[in-house]
Amino acid sequence: MKKVVVTGLGAITPLGNDPVSYWSQMVAGKSGAGPITHFDASAFKTRFACEVKGFDASSVLDRGELKRTDLFTQYALVAADQAIKDSGLDFSSMDPFDTGVIWGSGQGGMETFEEQVKEYALGDKTPRFSPFFVPKLIANMASGMISIKYGLMGINYTTVSACSTSNTAFMDALNYIRLGKAKVIVAGGSEAPITAASVGGFTSMKAMSTRNDDPQGASRPFDVDRDGFVMGEGAGALILEEYEHAKARGAKIYAELAGAAMTADAYHMTSTHPEGLGALRAMQDALKDAGLNKTDVDYLNVHATSTPVGDLSEVQAVTRLFGEAPGHLTISATKSMTGHLLGAAGAIEAIACLMSLKDGVIPPTINTVNLDPAIPAGLKILLGAAIDYPVKVAMSNTFGFGGHNGIVVFKKV
Repeated sequence: MKKVVVTGLGAITPLGNDPVSYWSQMVAGKSGAGPITHFDASAFKTRFACEVKGFDASSVLDRGELKRTDLFTQYALVAADQAIKDSGLDFSSMDPFDTGVIWGSGQGGMETFEEQVKEYALGDKTPRFSPFFVPKLIANMASGMISIKYGLMGINYTTVSACSTSNTAFMDALNYIRLGKAKVIVAGGSEAPITAASVGGFTSMKAMSTRNDDPQGASRPFDVDRDGFVMGEGAGALILEEYEHAKARGAKIYAELAGAAMTADAYHMTSTHPEGLGALRAMQDALKDAGLNKTDVDYLNVHATSTPVGDLSEVQAVTRLFGEAPGHLTISATKSMTGHLLGAAGAIEAIACLMSLKDGVIPPTINTVNLDPAIPAGLKILLGAAIDYPVKVAMSNTFGFGGHNGIVVFKKV
């Protein structure tokens, strides 16, 4: 079976707008949360989020591209550009059909949708929609625009599996390269959900934290006082490449994408399975796909959004697989710093795993002060500060509304 490796990274996140800045802030235990500036949230129950700061797409996109794209596509294009440059790939020397794009977004152009519908609703009801309304809105436009910009004519589509979206994209890319359907795939996810309707919708579900007096301390995975997730935005991009192709061109290799798996909870629209059965099976299948044992995993980047039910469901799955006191395993929840990027969450968390493998550092969980007593004391959840550790295998968990469970496993080459 063909081996698939990661040869390029790109990141637009609430902690920094490139992989190095993002990682350095994460290792330092910084929070990306603050008051919402994208719209007037003064009347909302939740008035804060983890926004991207200082983003300027004009270095990558021309005026026409900026006009024709929603913010989620702009995040995607800039992150993909970073990853392509980081990889050192020269597409002009390759068959364009050998490179594909598999990109994910849970919501697509939410900002565009809101703006256009609001204009219509508040106007004289004469239809005056922008000719770019549909192209900016549809979730597959990010993958389409990446392929157009770089002339990539291979496999191209978008995955949508809520908060498992990016890991779905990685799994599909892994399998297509294994099957010989592509030599290189630009894979990742992007999301720009900090809008009135999106924040209002999640707040009405009581899924989001309302700790408005302490935004930076609001995302507190596994804490007994957790009260919901903090919304984030941004994008993460990986260049996934067939190993022999990468080796032949002398590429820098971050790690191998060794395995991936998905399952469904088949349980509830928005709640995870209380016993974590779907998550457990997905982790088991991902390890089997990677040809690894559970004792091989050094670092687990958990989904852990800070919801009361979801965090404990994941703990159930983790302890069923690894045991209640797995001394070999260190766990951290990086959403405590980045917030929850929905469909892009798995993308930036994959980058955290890859940088952990590269630098031998495990990032912390911040804000968690009092662990929920339902969590076994033997679980090594890293709190407060990063640690140096020679990580050889890292696993990343993602779970989404609809019962989607997506797991990826990276291994040092």
